[in-house]
Amino acid sequence: MNRQRSVIGFIVAGVIALLVIAIASFYWFFAKNPANLIASTRQPGAAIFVSKLSPAMVSLLANPDRLQALDREEELSKLKTSLFAKSGIDYKQDIQPWLGDEITLAIATLDIDRDLENGQQPGYLLALATKQPEKSREFVELFFSKRALGGANLAVEQYKGVKLISDNSQPEKDLLSGAVVGEGFVLFANDPKVLRDAINNVQAPDLNLTSSPEYQKATKELPKGGLAVAFLNLPVVAKWQGLELSEQLYNSQIISLALNPKGLLAETTFLTASEIVPPSAPLSKPVGALQYIPASAGLAISGSNLSNLGDSDLTKLWRQATATIYGSGEDVVSRLAKPLADVQKRWNINLPEDIFSWVQGEYAIALLPEKEQKTPHWIFVVEKSESVEKGVTRLDAIASSNGLSISPLTIDQQKISAWTELTTATKKSDVKEGESFSIETKVRGLHTSLGNYEIFTSDLETMDEILTIKNNSIIDNPNFKDSIAAIPLPNQGYIYLDWTKSQNLLERQVPILKLAEILGKPFFNNLRSLTLSSYGTDTRSLKGGVFFKLHNS
Repeated sequence: MNRQRSVIGFIVAGVIALLVIAIASFYWFFAKNPANLIASTRQPGAAIFVSKLSPAMVSLLANPDRLQALDREEELSKLKTSLFAKSGIDYKQDIQPWLGDEITLAIATLDIDRDLENGQQPGYLLALATKQPEKSREFVELFFSKRALGGANLAVEQYKGVKLISDNSQPEKDLLSGAVVGEGFVLFANDPKVLRDAINNVQAPDLNLTSSPEYQKATKELPKGGLAVAFLNLPVVAKWQGLELSEQLYNSQIISLALNPKGLLAETTFLTASEIVPPSAPLSKPVGALQYIPASAGLAISGSNLSNLGDSDLTKLWRQATATIYGSGEDVVSRLAKPLADVQKRWNINLPEDIFSWVQGEYAIALLPEKEQKTPHWIFVVEKSESVEKGVTRLDAIASSNGLSISPLTIDQQKISAWTELTTATKKSDVKEGESFSIETKVRGLHTSLGNYEIFTSDLETMDEILTIKNNSIIDNPNFKDSIAAIPLPNQGYIYLDWTKSQNLLERQVPILKLAEILGKPFFNNLRSLTLSSYGTDTRSLKGGVFFKLHNS
């Protein structure tokens, strides 16, 4: 029985799209009318219907109609229309009068009938808060009566004082069940068993999500003013994906989205029973290495101490997350860091062993995308130390072993060491028939010392830009300043991505991103940059945030 074709699946997809569109557009409304949008200070009330074994739950804690004023491209209106078009329901007349301030969507169970022989059949639960229970009951009756007029066979039952209405159609047709529970929520599911389980979860509190110690701990990490919240039970998510993780450090994750005068801040906390080992000591201000990163950078990564990165819990989290999402962390890492992978291959080096191992102080890494070429220019800045001096000597030796020459150069009286390669080129002779040969020198990389930092670049043009940077570094960029100002201090450093400069590069490296852009068009059209950081002092949780800087904010 393939229940993925049900109407609830269509509604689930629509609700997800509604959340994306609504949240992505908050910035405009907030900037124009900050007093009109009040952030929620509560937790999702529908968690009482969700099993503590649920892999995922996401909630919008605001009424979508409060966002209607920001609907400049009428994306919300179009979605509402298309979402209910097949059912004959008019949103404004039938739903708007009773819809409250919460929409929660959960994967209630991984397999409705728990029968492995017929495959996995996830159960979906959609909970809509109601402010007028009687009107919402009228809506449920109307909704299913219109399905009956369309040929559906309806089944009505009383279950523990709650009236359940189900479309008892043939298996190959749409399946849907609905009910109004108490005075607070309208529930929809893709099977009546999912609704019965939801009611059981309320009446036996030890079964629902609110009784889970993991959930209780996670919700304590929620910041005030969150507009949307998501909770993930990571081991169950991995099971849902059919994965057996070799390394399972984190048990749960909670995500909260909140407004900021300059954009949106998504904060997330990963929880574990183990002691967390931070990759480096927290920083109370941006690292000085950023002063040598040009404002034209599309990607900038900064922090301190790369020497223990491979064994840090942040790296373990990355492996667990990518394995859970993609099935393998290796492919996605190589795609996202392809320029660095190209450097490794060309130089025959291992970045963690040959470079990261001797970076114990401040560092900054940047990519400068150019439209004319697929491979961006790169910059690597590291704070000087005895280990760095040895590291530079080692890189010079590796360059020599790869057939490169160490050539001294001078740019604006600045002494530079260049790794160069001699190549031959042929051209037609102007004197006689045949070909003549010329020798060309190609620069494969450069490094120099400025102040208390050693600077490496991919090419002469980038090095020249650094030497003449003056007041045009990334730390002078207002967009960068606004972005890091939204991230709490102290922290572990920043990953800053200028979306407008890096979009083409990222789309080439991660093709699935194009699909995400289509689904979240209003968001990506308005995205200017995003900044990631990790922070927090709890030894049993890893906390971080992503700040989305948006145009006109």
